[in-house]
Amino acid sequence: MMNRRVRRKCVKGAQKLDLGDQLETEDADYLKLNADGFVDWTRLPDDTVIQLFTHLNYRDRANLSSTCKSWRSLGSSSCLWQSLDLRAHKCDWGIMASLASRCSSLQKLRFRGADNADSLINLRAKSLKDLSGDYCRKLNDSTLSVIVARHKLLESLQLGPDFCERITSDAIIQIAFCCPKLKKLRLSGIRDVNKDAINALATHCPDLYEIGFIDCLKIDEMALGNVVSLRFLSVAGTTNVKWDLASESWSKLPNLKGLDVSRTDVVPNAVMRIFSSLKSLELLCAFNCPSLEEDTTVYTKSNCHGKTMLSFFNDTFTKLSPLFPNIEDERTIFSVWRNGSKKKDSNLDEFMTWVEWILSHSLLRIAESNPNGLDQFWLNQGADLLLGLLQSSQEDVQERAATGLATFVVVDDENTNVDVGRAEAVMKGGGIQLLLGLARSWKEGLQSEATKAIANLSVNPAFAKSVAGGGGITILASLAKSMNRMVAEEAAGGLWNLSVGEEHKGAIAEAGGIKALVDLIFKWPRGGDGVLERAAGALANLAADDKCSMEVASVGGINALVTLARKCKHEGVQEQAARALANLAAHGDSNTNNAAVGQEAGALDALVQLIRSQHDGVRQEAAGALWNLSFDDRNREGIALAGGVEALMNMANISDDLKKSKLEV
Repeated sequence: MMNRRVRRKCVKGAQKLDLGDQLETEDADYLKLNADGFVDWTRLPDDTVIQLFTHLNYRDRANLSSTCKSWRSLGSSSCLWQSLDLRAHKCDWGIMASLASRCSSLQKLRFRGADNADSLINLRAKSLKDLSGDYCRKLNDSTLSVIVARHKLLESLQLGPDFCERITSDAIIQIAFCCPKLKKLRLSGIRDVNKDAINALATHCPDLYEIGFIDCLKIDEMALGNVVSLRFLSVAGTTNVKWDLASESWSKLPNLKGLDVSRTDVVPNAVMRIFSSLKSLELLCAFNCPSLEEDTTVYTKSNCHGKTMLSFFNDTFTKLSPLFPNIEDERTIFSVWRNGSKKKDSNLDEFMTWVEWILSHSLLRIAESNPNGLDQFWLNQGADLLLGLLQSSQEDVQERAATGLATFVVVDDENTNVDVGRAEAVMKGGGIQLLLGLARSWKEGLQSEATKAIANLSVNPAFAKSVAGGGGITILASLAKSMNRMVAEEAAGGLWNLSVGEEHKGAIAEAGGIKALVDLIFKWPRGGDGVLERAAGALANLAADDKCSMEVASVGGINALVTLARKCKHEGVQEQAARALANLAAHGDSNTNNAAVGQEAGALDALVQLIRSQHDGVRQEAAGALWNLSFDDRNREGIALAGGVEALMNMANISDDLKKSKLEV
């Protein structure tokens, strides 16, 4: 969800970069500057170029292409275009048509949403091997069929983890026909995967070694037994599985090493049948399977068959440690594997790569559902597992791990209560340094999810203090300047939570956070309710400090907040904007601020209108703002002229009526 901090300016046909301090060392290698401070476009990370390109209008793209030799040469830069991440950018048809000729060497592409998917129809990347999309709920069969028909060398296709409700078995059949080299297929939320689709995969994709039909409503269990090339299978979260048929059919898969049945209603008899029949099976992942948890003997019996079983009721690190003989600390198995000797074990790499992927999926889904009785699991191993996955070499695994950390610590969504024990487990495991490191990355997906975790954890005062001490405020202030709305939204949320602490307000101001928050309001006046509410909420907290209140006013905050109060219809934004105006009128040089708020065009009228809101919070904050403003003589006159006295009286009557009705009840 995030954007990098690289500001670009065209200077005489060359591109001069003002580099922030948020780039990681390995990323900075792409941006070697010459003595004049310029960089060759062909050395820029692909996502940096895409970001610039997508924010230019058509004339500017043409000018850039005609004036910059290096831009015209992008098509010859195979290094640059081997991998692209379009998730942060809304690429229209014109953009994709312009980029298509430069994508001959493209091998990996990530996209987000149906809009990007529709634009990808223009793409003809003949070398494309890896295609991954998320937020694909609106993606349909016809669009997906055209995309795969033009990229017949695909080896990996992943859509999810959200639900792909409009994708049917017909599209899966087209995938099988068009992509004979397919090795990995991961699809989430398909309504019905029928036997024709699965048999087509078995017939036309002889190298297909991994299938993930995750959170699907129905799959043909018997047909899956025909995909004899399978080494890894995940049906996590899939419903309506006939486990007697599944255990019979899947027991015939001669090469199956890993099976993930987490979050399903799998029964013990089916598991035992699979254990006894599948000689090749090495690992069964079965987190959050109610029937198995009622009969824990299945876990002990798994050992008798020489199988490894992962669940809530055993320690994952302990179960996986036999793969790494002589290991001193079981908790380091993932890092030991990643940092092992140069002589790699390809089978182990394949196995552990899959384990990381399924664990990241299961832990995130379990954190989202927040079932009761898992406190000890999260404290004893869940937090450490997420922190371990946060260091994965698989970017999507890292992102889900960060999202998992952001999610599992919040035990009350409505009141955003953070579990102290879980937050402490994250801190104890070095989570602050890991998350701040990812937030510094130029990869926007990692920035976004890491910042979300930092924001949620910062509700805890101890964590907030550690974030501030680790330079987190500077990072968040920088990320709030992002051109990517989702990145900026998470950063604004982090600043909002940190601004609760009096000791952090000055640091936010010093880091440029106040101006960044004000700028956000002007940057996304429409379609950004989340970012606007968080920016206004942070400014409201900051405005309660005298020094910060003056800075909010000096950088245009009054105009920005009045604009929100006048034009935004979202109640959360209205409430925070009114609260911020109330604090501005009461703090700083109160006479100056008070007069400035009252004299801002439309301010008093907007607050009077908010008093008529149907939402208690909006009415109360607007009334508080008018009360504070009424200490200025001119403001009192303006409030009366705007109908404020009548509105306040009506509000008082409504409040009395509510009190009476509650007493009667």
